[in-house]
Amino acid sequence: MITHPASVDADIHPLESFVKRLLQGDALLPDTETNVLEVVGILKSYGVVLDAYSINLCYMADHQFLVLFPFFKYFNGEVTLQKLLKFWWHDRINYEYAEYCMRTMLWHGGGGLDNYLDSPDFAQRCEAAVQAKTKHNPPIRLLHKLCPDFLPEQVRMLAYTSALGQFWRVMSDMFIELSDRYDRGEVRTIPDVVNHVKAGLVAAAANPITYSVTIDGQVYDLLPESAGLTFLMDTAVPYVEAVFFRGTPFLGTVSYNAQAGQIPEEQNRFEYGALYADPVPIGGAGIPPTLLMQDMRHFLPEYLHDFYRQSLRGEDDIRVQICQSFQKSMFCVTTAAILGLMPHPADTQNAAEQQANRDYLLSWMNRFMTSRLAVVQLG
Repeated sequence: MITHPASVDADIHPLESFVKRLLQGDALLPDTETNVLEVVGILKSYGVVLDAYSINLCYMADHQFLVLFPFFKYFNGEVTLQKLLKFWWHDRINYEYAEYCMRTMLWHGGGGLDNYLDSPDFAQRCEAAVQAKTKHNPPIRLLHKLCPDFLPEQVRMLAYTSALGQFWRVMSDMFIELSDRYDRGEVRTIPDVVNHVKAGLVAAAANPITYSVTIDGQVYDLLPESAGLTFLMDTAVPYVEAVFFRGTPFLGTVSYNAQAGQIPEEQNRFEYGALYADPVPIGGAGIPPTLLMQDMRHFLPEYLHDFYRQSLRGEDDIRVQICQSFQKSMFCVTTAAILGLMPHPADTQNAAEQQANRDYLLSWMNRFMTSRLAVVQLG
């Protein structure tokens, strides 16, 4: 569940102008022709990458169930010499970033999925699947007996793997459709982008999130439909919290030494997500988004690639430029999520509902205080 710090007095809030902007139907990102080009172009590339990420995550969850040493988990079941050479040359999609996001979601938790994975019902279903998978493997059965929490934790991770794959399937299709609408002239402004994403989130809100595996011909429902898990509240909202806001501190940028005190003690105080990240370190060792930027570089629409070539450094810092565009796009997606979850319509005339909307938006503004919101206003 998304949590917010104590509210700041609305009369003196430094981001009051953004509250007014959202209530008027505008976005957190200024509506300019350049911003539209960057946001739609980068989301087109992102949509292609998410398609690959989604397919691989679902493959791992479905076909690498409790394979403790999954050497070929990124091959989607097709292991060839050509693929091996491509992987060894690192000329491939960096699926490691997808796993980074999955593990970040698993660690931060939140939402119904996190609650269900700690429930007795899941524990029972998990144990049945573990017993079936290990019945012909005495060493692993012994491991399960000696360390009874180890394999269930792997199953929890696979459940998140499948859930994130299902979430990204929807988002990939949404972003590709956005690009197609832009090409047809149907999307011309940043509010158009936000409305497209918001409509997509609302349309998929109640989609069930389920997960089952087949072992020796028998199906084991690990996330059954009866659990009531849905796309919006149980994957989209926890994803925004874990990846857009909290994230994880990147190795090499801060000290993990407890005595140094560079990392907050409480997870809900983490501010390492996409909305806070400095694009400049992109390309450095230990910076996971570098993998994503490298992947998106291969699928840039030509109009966006030309835009980057015309910059001061041309393609020399293209990953940084991609990251800057991506950050702008994430503020648009966040705007859509904020508006989609707002308790009452933005144009309500009821005074109590108007105040509820203001309080809701101010709670978000508190979280944006140290974000890159001010930077993306500059173009």
